[in-house]
Amino acid sequence: MLDILFVTDFVCPYCLVAKVALEEALKETGIEACIQVQPLELTPEPVERVDTCHDEVRKKHYQILAEPAGALGLDMKLPPAVCPRPYTRLAFEGFYFAREKGLEEVYSDLVYRAYFEQEQDIGELDTLCEIAGMAGLARDDFRQALMKGIYTGQVKEETARSRDVLKVGGVPAIYINGESVCVEKYTKEEMIQILRQGQASAGGGFACGVDGCG
Repeated sequence: MLDILFVTDFVCPYCLVAKVALEEALKETGIEACIQVQPLELTPEPVERVDTCHDEVRKKHYQILAEPAGALGLDMKLPPAVCPRPYTRLAFEGFYFAREKGLEEVYSDLVYRAYFEQEQDIGELDTLCEIAGMAGLARDDFRQALMKGIYTGQVKEETARSRDVLKVGGVPAIYINGESVCVEKYTKEEMIQILRQGQASAGGGFACGVDGCG
């Protein structure tokens, strides 16, 4: 079984495409993997939020994702019309709530898609509560947990670990059996190749990181 560490932020378009490509590759190959999600807030509070809607350089860079996203069935807005880009601390707090209920995968997928496909503000508590309900979580319990800040410290601690211990500068950053892997095309076919290399190397042989969001 492969151990996969997936360092991500919910507002990173590269992350969503890489996530879906990885999931599809695992399905097609039948390779068994344990995936651990590791948060990295691209814009931790109180840093000024980024206006991706009017950043022509980012828009141009995002176009590398248009073809692989379409092939994976994603109807992504690159970038979404949510300006400025939302903070994601609350969304990650919701992730840890969902993880305790065994629903972190469905919750995460809904959060990504709410932002990139439906152009919803995932920095808003009400939006996240709606997503939680769709994921099968108790909305009132979810809301109270986030309002009380039960998972705030955990999100901040894990974000700090991503930056200070793992030294991740951009997302997604993907590690297979402890080794950083390189993603360039964000396609299912590329992910299949990466997974098979991971199996063959048994934790060795990867040299480069992922060039993604910042």
